[in-house]
Amino acid sequence: MGGPVSGTEGYGTQADALAVQYENIAFADVHRETMHLFPATPSRVLDVGAGTGRDAAALAALGHVVLAVEPTREMRAHAMRLHGGSGVDWLDDGLPRLDRVLARGQRFDLILLTAAWMHLDEAERETGMAALARLLAPGGRIVMSLRHGPVPAGRRMFDVAAAETDGLARRHGLRTVFEGSREGMFGQPGVWWTFLALEAAI
Repeated sequence: MGGPVSGTEGYGTQADALAVQYENIAFADVHRETMHLFPATPSRVLDVGAGTGRDAAALAALGHVVLAVEPTREMRAHAMRLHGGSGVDWLDDGLPRLDRVLARGQRFDLILLTAAWMHLDEAERETGMAALARLLAPGGRIVMSLRHGPVPAGRRMFDVAAAETDGLARRHGLRTVFEGSREGMFGQPGVWWTFLALEAAI
């Protein structure tokens, strides 16, 4: 892929510690604001920036067919160790282009971006939203979290406003159907999150 995907800086070298952190918070706790928006019946799910596979494995256990995308080799290695028997299909790909996902010709009922969108700059967000809109099945939803607050050392992150994301979604034929917020999930001072759900505009 010609080098690290933008936004993955620091994740490879810190993968061991991050794997422990990610796995110490339950899927239901991370997504408590938005789980009511997830498909109630077995569906096609794309988990973008899937990390250790915590969410992908949980979704597969609920009966969904899950494609997990993670560009950092070290994180994928932890995913195989922790959730290798979950039935999740793993792919080395990443935002903003998601070329390898698009090449499969699949569309998804749920596209999940947990702590992923914050790694993209403005131009990359434009490219990324176009890719996500192409991957969304009719009637499907994109559920994403936006991080706000201090950026950890060695990471590439942007504080992206919900209003900007809504405007970008609208330019790509999507609309916001849910917005919520909460304080940081890992106890980081000054960090809070916005949760958005997007659907195809009628």
